[in-house]
Amino acid sequence: MRVANAPVSFGVFDLAGRRAGHVDAPALLEGLRDSGYDGVDLGPPGYLGDRDTLRANLDAVGMDLAGGWIDLPFAEEGFADALPRLDAALDLLERGAGDQHPPRPTLACSGSPARAANPGAGAHDPDLRLDEPGWRRFAGNVGRAADRCRARGLEPTFHHHACTFVEAPAEIEQLLDRTDIDLCLDTGHLLLGGGDPVTALRDWADRVNHLHVKDARVDVLDAVVRERAGMRAVWERGAFCPLGAGDLDITSFMDTLRGVGYDGWVVVEQDIVPGSDDTLAHLLDVQAANRDQLRKWGI
Repeated sequence: MRVANAPVSFGVFDLAGRRAGHVDAPALLEGLRDSGYDGVDLGPPGYLGDRDTLRANLDAVGMDLAGGWIDLPFAEEGFADALPRLDAALDLLERGAGDQHPPRPTLACSGSPARAANPGAGAHDPDLRLDEPGWRRFAGNVGRAADRCRARGLEPTFHHHACTFVEAPAEIEQLLDRTDIDLCLDTGHLLLGGGDPVTALRDWADRVNHLHVKDARVDVLDAVVRERAGMRAVWERGAFCPLGAGDLDITSFMDTLRGVGYDGWVVVEQDIVPGSDDTLAHLLDVQAANRDQLRKWGI
């Protein structure tokens, strides 16, 4: 196992059109390296460098690229229109790849306005789930995207995510049953979707090829779900917290991870919307503490 972090832990992401431009990418990379991280996720395309500079920027700090988030409208009729965006992301991942543990194209569903407004709904509202024709279209498009990744020599992974059509455990099961793509297990998003990360890891171990480890406060998640406050509120209210500060049973999860023989990237994430006091130095200290948590398991 190798341990990475991600720009999203510093508020740098482009979900809902947000990208925190005040975070200096070279300083972020240097800080993660000094904290003992082996790699980093891509973040918004271009943030860590373009096709010509990405690999050099990573080499300058001795880090590898762990993966890259690519959300696509798998449930929509016009899915083909999004393929150029997939190809552009694959260009970056291909150019940024190192020699050990290649980056995973991390495919995810773009969701829908109704799902975006109702985090956690996949577990209890059948009206917001895909129907049978929707699942057939969804699975077919996932297969098209996965084939496109493999043609570039990159093995993809699928990230279940709050406010999308693959959120609740039953929806994840549908994805695994209907496709041959493996899973990026995200502990925080599984908690939001009504699942148990330890049970999920045991049940799906042979289909997990990438891992996002994040802790979450279930009381905050429950309040967002109850109020139908939307996904942005999850980030703004600090639902994702430092490892050990939330409801993830990190000890049982990591013990189970060792037991199932997982061998791949462990990407530490703590999705946040930074506040005025969240300087880069403070955020790096938080992620250094997260890195130290995992050393208890020899990684």
